[in-house]
Amino acid sequence: MAEVAAVLIAARDEEAVIAETVGALRAVFPDVDVIVADDGSSDRTAARAAAAGASVLRLPARGKGQALTLGEREAPAGRILLVDADLVGDLRLLAAADGDLVVAAFSERQGGGFGIAKRAGRLLVRMFSGLEPREPLSGQRVLSQAARDACFPLAAGFGCEVRMTVDAVRAGLRVSELELPFRHGATGRDLRGFAHRGRQLVDALLACGPTGVNHRGLRLPLVGWFVGLRGGPAVAVVAAIGLADDAWSGPERGFRAHLRSRRTTGVLKLAAIPLIGLLVTRKLSGALLVGLAANFLNQLDTRPGRALKAYLLAAPFAGAPLRTAVILAPYDLREMTMLGDSGANALGAMLGLSSVSKLTGRGRWAAIGALAGLTILGEVRSLGELIERTPGLRELDALGRQP
Repeated sequence: MAEVAAVLIAARDEEAVIAETVGALRAVFPDVDVIVADDGSSDRTAARAAAAGASVLRLPARGKGQALTLGEREAPAGRILLVDADLVGDLRLLAAADGDLVVAAFSERQGGGFGIAKRAGRLLVRMFSGLEPREPLSGQRVLSQAARDACFPLAAGFGCEVRMTVDAVRAGLRVSELELPFRHGATGRDLRGFAHRGRQLVDALLACGPTGVNHRGLRLPLVGWFVGLRGGPAVAVVAAIGLADDAWSGPERGFRAHLRSRRTTGVLKLAAIPLIGLLVTRKLSGALLVGLAANFLNQLDTRPGRALKAYLLAAPFAGAPLRTAVILAPYDLREMTMLGDSGANALGAMLGLSSVSKLTGRGRWAAIGALAGLTILGEVRSLGELIERTPGLRELDALGRQP
């Protein structure tokens, strides 16, 4: 059995236990790098981990899956061991276990809740992979290099373990559980405990839905369907078309690349979204506004919050609703979710549809001219690059975004 190349811990506000955990790991694995991905701790977690001998990666608070993903990039090739910050137990048996993904199943019941999140995790793993796990949420795992290749980047937040198991099974890897006498600081039946398990449940559900990889290489849930749910039937259809592009798009970018390839999901969007605008508004200007606005926001959705800020700036002039974008903006800016083509196209369609009744005929054609100009500009130059080089726009674009 190959040796463990690194031990990886995601930790947030664990100053009370992190030094003991790192010290125990260093004693058991003296020649192995222990990497602590500090997920935005507000206490002395990072300092105490470093003092105990860990390599510490200081990160903004993004979530467990994001922290583990960024930490894994610091690990050398080979098998890695994932450990929770508050674990108590001997990890040598887990580290030596045979298999591509081996998950520790605690020999004694852990947790003080009603088991809802765990049962949901089991159901999700079974639905999406066929495997019936005992411990779908266990954070104590050893992964071979093949499992690393199949599972990273991990799904976001506390959904990372559930999706990790699903991805490993789907990749045809050897997945097993090993019962071990571990203990950890399980949450109780209080407000904090229920909030934690609620986040686990939501994150697991999102992790098994559509996901995308952002500019930083983080794998995030795509939430464009949420825009579709709140925007009416026409916007829901646009969101569904965008979701197809999220799921099946190729390497083509821009009008010309899609038209040259002909049979792409991008060509479907170019034809279908203006058609929806035409059917709803019964106006050529409506078709053009919906199609161009959807494409414009999609062009901007290359950095967290960029498309949502453009929507929020334009919505009052177009008479478009603000609530959905306001709800999504903090999660998008903190890199916890992504709009994807589905959400960006749906928001653009909302702008276009609302502007038809809000703007006069002359105002609609002026908006069409401006959007057409921006679309042409985006074909020959990167709009994101222009924003980043323009004072004022650059600062607005960066506002609220994590470094």
